[in-house]
Amino acid sequence: MKIKKILLTTLISSTLTTAFAADFPSRDVRMVIPWGAGGGTDGIVRKLSVIAEKELGGTIYAENIEGGISAIGVMDLMSAKADGYTIGSLTYDSVVTIPWQNKLKRYDLSKLNFIARVTSEPDALIVDSSSKYKTYEDIITDAKAHPGKVKIGIQNIGSRLHLAVLQLEKKADVDFKIIAYPGGAAAQKEAILANEVDIVATSLGDFSGLLDDGKAHGVIEFSTQRNLTYTDVPTAYEKGIDLVMGSFIVLAVPKGTPKDIQEKLEGAYKTALESDEFQSWVKKIGVTPDWLGSDKTGAWVNETKDNLHIMMQDLVDQGILRK
Repeated sequence: MKIKKILLTTLISSTLTTAFAADFPSRDVRMVIPWGAGGGTDGIVRKLSVIAEKELGGTIYAENIEGGISAIGVMDLMSAKADGYTIGSLTYDSVVTIPWQNKLKRYDLSKLNFIARVTSEPDALIVDSSSKYKTYEDIITDAKAHPGKVKIGIQNIGSRLHLAVLQLEKKADVDFKIIAYPGGAAAQKEAILANEVDIVATSLGDFSGLLDDGKAHGVIEFSTQRNLTYTDVPTAYEKGIDLVMGSFIVLAVPKGTPKDIQEKLEGAYKTALESDEFQSWVKKIGVTPDWLGSDKTGAWVNETKDNLHIMMQDLVDQGILRK
């Protein structure tokens, strides 16, 4: 009798889940963006969501929940009901920095199911248009001739950009004078225009205004494929440097969200990303569409996080970074 009851309960539950998924969405879907309105992540996720609505057959509205370098918004996603009506976007800090700091016990990436990686935004080296450096080779030649003298501006000690520059130093056998600008890309722009530094390390998208105005130019991007917007900037791969580093956007739902609903969301965003509307739009902002489906995104997130944490621990061991 107990076995029949269990089987009946399972059958009813399965039937209700299937019916629920078939009816999804029956109300608006909330997209949590853990950064402020008007930023790069916000713009990309909003654009994708507007297009994805057409495929999904329902409204996706964005909610910006700032704070804690994305932790507040991501924890909101982690604690949301696993019914498909709350989805969220995560970036480098969400995946790497916050887990590394390990200060928030409720912050646990295993509480999420990753449904896709949608973009990559490789880091790059950028110089002022009046710089004596015209190419990547110019920089490396001068850095070899003057160890510790060529000034390169990053954003934060221990940041993704810091790791990228340290890797470049090792791979190219050079030594830069690294200067941190915690204010982000805006502070880097001021520094390069005021000649406080010779080079900055950040994404081409972050410097799109100066690049488009001809006030700066990229000399190398840490990627394997050329930027769709700034096609004249060579990649590290082309220069024989095995260095891929940059930010990204991944989409996730609370763990336990019905699989059929996850598949609907994934399909809607894949269609949106591949649409002519999005592909034409994204070419203008220096970001690369870089789709990875749910079957691979979770493993990619864990591998990325683990590899970078090893590098960061190495910096701690060297006394360069404090955890």
